Amino acid sequence: MIDPASLEAEADQGLCRQIRHQYRALINSVQQNREDILNAGDKLTEVLEEANTLFNEVSRAREAVLDAHFLVLASDLGKEKAKQLRSDLSSFDMLRYVEALLTHMGVNPLEAEELIRDEDSSDFEFIVYDSWKISGKTAENTFNKTHTFHFLLGSIYGEFPAPKPRIDRPRKVPTVREERAMPAQLSRMEESHQEATEKEVERILGLLQTYFREDPDTPMSFFDFVVDPHSFSRTVENIFHVSFIIRDGFARIRLDQDRLPIIEPVNINEENEGFEQNTQVRNQGIIALSYRDWEEIVKTFEISEPVITPSQRQQRLSA
Repeated sequence: MIDPASLEAEADQGLCRQIRHQYRALINSVQQNREDILNAGDKLTEVLEEANTLFNEVSRAREAVLDAHFLVLASDLGKEKAKQLRSDLSSFDMLRYVEALLTHMGVNPLEAEELIRDEDSSDFEFIVYDSWKISGKTAENTFNKTHTFHFLLGSIYGEFPAPKPRIDRPRKVPTVREERAMPAQLSRMEESHQEATEKEVERILGLLQTYFREDPDTPMSFFDFVVDPHSFSRTVENIFHVSFIIRDGFARIRLDQDRLPIIEPVNINEENEGFEQNTQVRNQGIIALSYRDWEEIVKTFEISEPVITPSQRQQRLSA
């Protein structure tokens, strides 16, 4: 049994072959009869209509390429036919224009030629000056005159309308309960956030001091101390809290032999000596950290567990 789809495909291919054959025949005909098409009046229009009829059956790229080839030939023929057109509007005869202008001024062209040779003659001044007035008056009628100036709102001494009296609307006076409730609510929110930050800073300082009491000879890497490998947000919070410890002078950051930052607590005696000698410089210690930098630090320093464990408040928020 023959598949209907295969029959339809063969029919489409046969139609496409027929269209390509007709396009090639049309292109060959145009190339061979180029001069006849240029000389005839409607021959190019007939060829274009035939090509439009073929293009309605085009559905594939091969036939579209032949149609584009035909359009290139047709556009060249149209360009050449346009060059053959003649129009008197594009030609300008300067001598005829001068003769017509002199006749309009009332001057004989032959007499004007003789007067031009003799520039000292008084008649020459008549041609040069007075004759142009005649032409100017004729041209003046074709130009629009300038409109006179008028005030849009009357004369400048006109009376202005009296302004409308302003009506003051009474403002809404807030009640005593509203005045007391809002500041109290805001102050409680500010106090709660400030207390939470201070407690977290004290907790992190205690972790740093405990580490150095247990192992005072081993320096603590700054990244090992603040980076949480499981949470980028907690890493940012740790850097924020450690910056307060450094600002207040309870810890400092310096570079080791490998030019990597390490953090260590500051003894009270060292701080007092540095203050007396005016050598203790305190900075906030805030650094910029992107998510990609955080991933690279965790991978490079092989950080598996955080030194600063999450607080109970952070655990409740993450849950």
